Amino acid sequence: MRPEEHTLSPKRKYLKNLQGKQRLQYIWDYYKLPAVICLILIYMAGYAVHGHFSRKETLLYAGLVNISASEQLKDELSDGFIGHLDADISKKELELYTGLYLTDDPGDPNHEYTYASRIKIIAAVDDERLDVVLMNKEVFDAFSQSGYLCNMEELLSDLDYDTRLNITPYLAANTVILEDNADDLPPDRPADYKAVTEEYPMGLLVSQKGIFKKAGFDGDVYLGVVKNSPRTDMAIEYINYLYSEQ
Repeated sequence: MRPEEHTLSPKRKYLKNLQGKQRLQYIWDYYKLPAVICLILIYMAGYAVHGHFSRKETLLYAGLVNISASEQLKDELSDGFIGHLDADISKKELELYTGLYLTDDPGDPNHEYTYASRIKIIAAVDDERLDVVLMNKEVFDAFSQSGYLCNMEELLSDLDYDTRLNITPYLAANTVILEDNADDLPPDRPADYKAVTEEYPMGLLVSQKGIFKKAGFDGDVYLGVVKNSPRTDMAIEYINYLYSEQ
């Protein structure tokens, strides 16, 4: 026996005596679990790296509330805007929330979806992941009363004269409730309700010109910009895009 064989463990001695397929089978049986774990870790690391470098930058978050749009219109409202900016669609995106529904009418057949939509909208606003809302009149009234929407005249005040002249006819005023006594009012005394309110332009009617008009959209669509949006400059770009003649 050669001197170095005295230092070999029993397993290594056994492996040394195996030949061909027996040797490969032994290695597989003994090391397959560590090998599988290692491969899983390599896959997870590769997936994380790929996800990091392939993740798109979201330029704007927009939501359709009580608005049903065709796939073509959804594409124009999202990817069409990225193309309008001449941005790389493989790296930039507009995230468009769809399927949101709000109503205060308990007899509405879609009333059951309201709670889930309300939670999703509140979460998106709190996380600053909702910048622009496209909605019907009922939702426009609800968002306005709750104080969610910007003053559109102030928001658009820095636009050039011709652009403001183009958009101003579509400004839509609404009322915000600054304070009221609803929490203190007994259910049997609705006539005693009192509120302090303020009225100013909180939206734009976007269905009468531009993309929505071209799509032949049926019904009024209002656009509002959420007050806590950190992307108001991009929201203004979006407004210009929606009103542009394609």
